[in-house]
Amino acid sequence: MAKDNKLGIFALGAMVVGSMIGGGAFALPADMAKGADAGAILIGWLITGIGMIALALVYQTLSLRKPELSGGIYSYAKAGFGDYIGFISAWGYWFSGLLGNVSYAVMLFGALGYFFPIFGSGNNIVSIICASALIWGLQILILRGVKEAAFINVLTTIAKLVPIFLFIIVCIVFFKVDTFSFDIWGAATPTLGGVVDQVKSTMLVTLWVFIGIEGAVVFSGRARNKQDVGKATVIGLIGTLLIYVLISVLSLGVMTQGELSQQATPSMAYVLEALVGEVGAAIINAGLVVSLFGALLGWSLLSAEVPFVAAKDGVFPKMFAKENKNGAPIVSLTITNILVQISLLLTLFASSTYQALYSIASSAILVPYLLSALYGLKLAITKETYDVNPQGHTKDLFLGTLSTIYATWLVYAAGLQYLLLITILYAVGVIVFVKAKKEKEQKIFKEYEAVLALLFVIFGVVALGLMSTGSLG
Repeated sequence: MAKDNKLGIFALGAMVVGSMIGGGAFALPADMAKGADAGAILIGWLITGIGMIALALVYQTLSLRKPELSGGIYSYAKAGFGDYIGFISAWGYWFSGLLGNVSYAVMLFGALGYFFPIFGSGNNIVSIICASALIWGLQILILRGVKEAAFINVLTTIAKLVPIFLFIIVCIVFFKVDTFSFDIWGAATPTLGGVVDQVKSTMLVTLWVFIGIEGAVVFSGRARNKQDVGKATVIGLIGTLLIYVLISVLSLGVMTQGELSQQATPSMAYVLEALVGEVGAAIINAGLVVSLFGALLGWSLLSAEVPFVAAKDGVFPKMFAKENKNGAPIVSLTITNILVQISLLLTLFASSTYQALYSIASSAILVPYLLSALYGLKLAITKETYDVNPQGHTKDLFLGTLSTIYATWLVYAAGLQYLLLITILYAVGVIVFVKAKKEKEQKIFKEYEAVLALLFVIFGVVALGLMSTGSLG
């Protein structure tokens, strides 16, 4: 009997939650309080929630109306705007994921440093050796089969939620309305600025904690039931949003904004320590280790899957499409982890270079989100698929418009500096795209694609020049 490598709704949902809840959730209390008080934080979550739910619903609609697009976030860009735009989406997403894994690995061993000082802040020689062993150990696990690795991801997702729920329950018990409502708009703290400035500061934090919303969409080609993809995305997003809101808001009911903003990372640990003693910090740090391990596994799966699917479509070099006997993307995963390994070494010898690379990749992931939203809007405007099934057209047009506006704002909020840095990443990608097209003996660029590629190269060279002089990065 053939081995079933398909994923059910629970595994897909865990991919969404596990990808989004990494280390950022454990730092939310202080990160949100550093620039805003309770009222502005609530407004920030409201705006983020509306935007992200709209994007999640667009993904749900696309998974139902375009079930044949098995590459999800990459496939939507390709189907909507051509091969090169699809490549841009896959290329940016791939680098975002693999360099994100470098960050998770460093943070994981930094968290272990709470229990074992030998690991320091997670970027010393001992930590990098152990992180490297972990990265290649996860490779062995994934090569045994994506379904098996996804099952481990389910377990780590459940395990990471236990200390988070404990934190929420304890905060509810100790919650004081007077503490929460004290200077709710931050008027007594002039350094916070006005409400608009405070809301803007929260958006810069919430911008990053939702990366991973597309976890189920990326694996749509491995889903047992295509309809589960959209359901898992929406359920995972709403559940995660609720967790994030509770963490940040309840914290402001046990500590004032000023007290919270002074807490060390992971601030959740030190809030709980103030309430129940050192055991609280130990529990949260242990949860952080599990959470980061799960995020590392989840993003190892996601990072390898996108170039694997793109290679099968001919927009990545064909070697990335190779599978082993268990259906795992062996070449894509290996190349991904080689790049992760190189980047890990950079944290030892050139931390500033690593930070620049990570900034590029973190911003680049916003482009695939924008392209997905635009494709959802394009389907609704052109009414493609709606002649057969017109139900929900007005709603989809509204959601496509809303998610496009929100995703555009996210790209804008990343800042001109990071957008310029992104061009370096895409300039290098031109070489890879050309190689893939030559392997397929296809025309490399359409006219507008050639112009776009040339602009990436020009601005990439300019960005490198500015970096060399210290004017950028």
